Amino acid sequence: MADRVLFISWGRAAQGREERGLDVFNEALGLYGKWQQEGRIESFDVVLLSPNASLNGYIEIRGSVEQLNEIREDDDYRRVLTDANLTVHDLAVVEGACNEGIARMVETYQAAVSRVPQTA
Repeated sequence: MADRVLFISWGRAAQGREERGLDVFNEALGLYGKWQQEGRIESFDVVLLSPNASLNGYIEIRGSVEQLNEIREDDDYRRVLTDANLTVHDLAVVEGACNEGIARMVETYQAAVSRVPQTA
C-alpha cells in the first residue's frame, strides 16, 4: 500500500496559453495512467476545483518512497512539469505522506513539539 504522495497543484491558466495548458494536462493524465498500469506508481487522483482566486486543481500521485523517487527523476515527468509551469500560475509540487506513512510524520512532529517551549 502506498505510504507517500506527490501533491501537484496549480492556479489559474496563463492568459493566452489555455489550449496548451489543456494539452499538457491531458499528457500528464496519460503519463500517470501509463505508470499506474505498469506498476510504477500505485495510483493517482485528479481534483478540479470550482473557479476561485487561488487553487484550481491538484493531482495526487501515490506510491512508495522508491516509486516516487524514481518518477521524480524520469525525463517525461520533468518535461510535463516544465510544460505545465509555462502554462499555469502557481504550480507547486509537495511531498507528503498517506496511509501508513502518516504515523511516521506524526512521530516526527511530536518529537519536534517536545523541543519547543510551550506557552499559553
